[in-house]
Amino acid sequence: MSAGARLSVTDLRRSARHPVDCPLVATHRGRGEVAIHIANLSQHGFMICDAHDLARGDRLVVRLPLVGSIEAHCMWIKEERAGFQFERIIRDDDFAELIRRLQPNPALRRRR
Repeated sequence: MSAGARLSVTDLRRSARHPVDCPLVATHRGRGEVAIHIANLSQHGFMICDAHDLARGDRLVVRLPLVGSIEAHCMWIKEERAGFQFERIIRDDDFAELIRRLQPNPALRRRR
């Protein structure tokens, strides 16, 4: 049996990404609390710009407004950036409100 990620969604890196400026404290199983900075967000995952001590395959639990705690799996790392995929997809209505809260500048929001 494989010890790989057991995610409920397939790898969907082509999802619409929304630029955000969101510093948070995430929980890492081995290191406890780690400070991260989310640079972009989609319904399927996020990218951080400060992946200093993280590795591909690491899991973080992040707490997002409206969504609450959600686990994410590190899919890739390049230099100081890392992409994470959520264990589940964020619902459309919750995601739209989440973006409104995390992206206070309307000029950054995508038109629907």
